[in-house]
Amino acid sequence: MFSTASCHTRLESFVSDQKNKKTDPVSDADRYQRIWDAVAGIPSGCVLNYGSVARLAGLPGRARLVGMALGRAPKKMALPWHRVVNAQGKISFPEGSSKGAEQRRLLEEEGVEFENDTIDLERFSPERALDRMLWGPGRE
Repeated sequence: MFSTASCHTRLESFVSDQKNKKTDPVSDADRYQRIWDAVAGIPSGCVLNYGSVARLAGLPGRARLVGMALGRAPKKMALPWHRVVNAQGKISFPEGSSKGAEQRRLLEEEGVEFENDTIDLERFSPERALDRMLWGPGRE
């Protein structure tokens, strides 16, 4: 059981942390732009998971922010949002949803292959894209 003083100390710490978050020099707009830039750089036929995009954007540990930023991206940006999947190599949209079907279709059109609704993240990573270009599929 916590004492009143202990609870008060924890509350003060929480409030202080929240104030520090609000004074963070990097705004949400800046974070979103960094995420959008990272996603725009994913080559055709490749995928990254949300966490990898966050790291590329300089925002490690912010995988959920990647999803939020993609959902808020202006359509005119024409981001390759479909190249971002979850950490298991799966599409995050609900099974049977139109957005999930669209994402799968776009990925398959780029040559990304699914096995049991899962993408091999290593095989279809941007790092392996050069091998595929030089040696062709299957000789990676």
